[in-house]
Amino acid sequence: MREDIAELFRTAALIVAAIFPIVNPLGNAPIFLILTRGASSQDRNILSRKIAINGFILLVLSVLIGTNILAFFGISLPVVQVGGGLVVVATGWSLLNRTDDSDNDDQPATPAVHPHPDVSRRAFYPLTLPLTVGPGSISVAITVGASRPQNEPAWEMLAAVLIGAFFVAVTIFLSYRFAERIERLLGETAMNVLIRLSSFILVCIGVQILWNGVSALLKSALTPGT
Repeated sequence: MREDIAELFRTAALIVAAIFPIVNPLGNAPIFLILTRGASSQDRNILSRKIAINGFILLVLSVLIGTNILAFFGISLPVVQVGGGLVVVATGWSLLNRTDDSDNDDQPATPAVHPHPDVSRRAFYPLTLPLTVGPGSISVAITVGASRPQNEPAWEMLAAVLIGAFFVAVTIFLSYRFAERIERLLGETAMNVLIRLSSFILVCIGVQILWNGVSALLKSALTPGT
């Protein structure tokens, strides 16, 4: 029994180690702030919770049934990487070219218990997908699910996925929930620099995801017998 529990937590740790660096909630916190500019603290609190829940669901589904979904639609993983990479590049590029004036012109929203409908609609796109749990995270999660040992008990894999995805979701919530405090701590100038840097890194991540997909497609096209 102890060996089973130890193996369960080892599998969960592997899932976290593979997915967490790509999700990178701390690095995405400045972008979350700029995409929710004008929202109240209550809005951002609710959005943080919704994004964490959405991310949790996406990661669990990607690991457990991602390969089946792609097979059903006849979509290969490299194609997902190419399409998703383009979306990430477009998102990062728009943020990178956003003027500081457009950020400062936004007026703070009146505090409210429930988020503004327009803000709430953005909880999934673009705040969850592709900003937080994007094509890179999904492709890695699908790969993790496809490479799991066939002799591994179903309950053990399910529990490991739930634990790993829950840990990532908690870090997403905490990073976004306290993003405003980080902004106040760093100051406006430092935050603007961090936003530009994060946007540039987002563009680079999108290019890398795109290149991974294109490389895989070219390799399969140029390899005889495929």
